[in-house]
Amino acid sequence: MAMDLGVYQLRHFSISFLSSLLATENASVRIDSSSSGASVVAIDNKIEQAMDLVKSHLMYAVREEVEVLKEQIKELIEKNSQLEQENSLLKTLASPEQLAQFQAQLQTSSPPAATQTPGAAQPPAQPVSQSSGSTA
Repeated sequence: MAMDLGVYQLRHFSISFLSSLLATENASVRIDSSSSGASVVAIDNKIEQAMDLVKSHLMYAVREEVEVLKEQIKELIEKNSQLEQENSLLKTLASPEQLAQFQAQLQTSSPPAATQTPGAAQPPAQPVSQSSGSTA
């Protein structure tokens, strides 16, 4: 029902729009449409063909855009998975002190520097050797 109403409104809008574009031919269209039903049918058919053409172009554009968005979503999911794995690895390699420092930086809204990320993987080796040296 809503679709029929939309088509009805679009048809009347199209007729009004076409009539305004064809301002000089408008009178002849009205005369023809009032004088014979065949010209009304012909005009309706042309309007339907134009609407079908617009619809097919819109559907093509939408399908194209959907494909682009699907590809972007796929890439983002892959990147997200990679970053989650990296994050998990860095968390396991980081010392508790480094995690506390990182949490403090997050609370002050200062992003950690790129040089701290590689450093996060190296210092855990030092505390391990220190702790193993102190227990031995």
